[in-house]
Amino acid sequence: MSVNLSTLIPESIEADWMPSASQEILEKRAYFLRAIREFFHVRNVMEVDTPNLTLAPVTDPHIESLQTEINGAGNSDTLYLTTSPEFYMKRLLAAGSGSIYQMGKVFRNDGQGKLHSPEFTMLEWYRPDFDHHALMHEVDELIQYLLKTEKADRITYRDAFEQYTGLNPFNVTTVQLQNCAKANSINLISQNMEKDDWLALLLTHLIEPQLGNIKPIFIYDFPASQAALARVRIKDSDEVVAERFELYYRGIELVNGYHELSDSQEQRKRFEHDLQARINTGKPVFAYDEAVLNALSAGLPDCAGVAAGVDRLFMLAEKLDNIHSGLSFTVKSR
Repeated sequence: MSVNLSTLIPESIEADWMPSASQEILEKRAYFLRAIREFFHVRNVMEVDTPNLTLAPVTDPHIESLQTEINGAGNSDTLYLTTSPEFYMKRLLAAGSGSIYQMGKVFRNDGQGKLHSPEFTMLEWYRPDFDHHALMHEVDELIQYLLKTEKADRITYRDAFEQYTGLNPFNVTTVQLQNCAKANSINLISQNMEKDDWLALLLTHLIEPQLGNIKPIFIYDFPASQAALARVRIKDSDEVVAERFELYYRGIELVNGYHELSDSQEQRKRFEHDLQARINTGKPVFAYDEAVLNALSAGLPDCAGVAAGVDRLFMLAEKLDNIHSGLSFTVKSR
């Protein structure tokens, strides 16, 4: 049986074969990646390389994984492209790796935009015997090194909200958050939004655009309900905070870091909470990663870890309009 191959090629596939970025930009990106590796080399942080495929996708209700099928011996397994190398790297830490970093591709089913791509380059590193404050200092050194910035400012999550919205995020009501969004003409509202969803909405639309316009700034001490994979502590009588931080520069989120949770039972509870949140919003649910829980049980060293978007860093370093202008090729969908 003959096949007309032309019918297999969708008309929407781009005919243009040229790279997205100029040769000059590609050479600068190569130098930029080498500079990152040199930064960690002189600090004796070992580069590692972990798989991009996993049996257990992320449980985070705000992140969607891409999946694929591996066929062989008459059966198939569903695997997922990693959204972060975090769980593999924590297994290395528990096995005694010491300080490690990784720079490579990760994948998220989140569409495309000026600052987003389903495939992007992530830099992630972990430092035993660091807390989140010590890691903020090292992140600041990296940003100064790469972007030639001044030393970053720091502001607590509570102070940022009070400065830009007049609301205390630790005792504000959901109705007050809704009224603030309405007063500022924020209409990106969906069903089943809880207090943390409203806080996130105000953070991204009212606060982030005003952050780091002159020099970078860290936001730290998030509400405990937003701890994700971070430890929590009692800060004041009315505040229980997550020991995590985010870094912003020119209104763009660049990094997300934690004083890492090492309690496997607490981590299991958070996985289960995430899965319930996914069920409540109609999102698919999956078995969570038992291997990383076993690693935590075996003994994760006291450490802090952070992830940074390399494409965003390079965009800022070269004053590009979007991350795609700094990539050799842009991932395109039909």
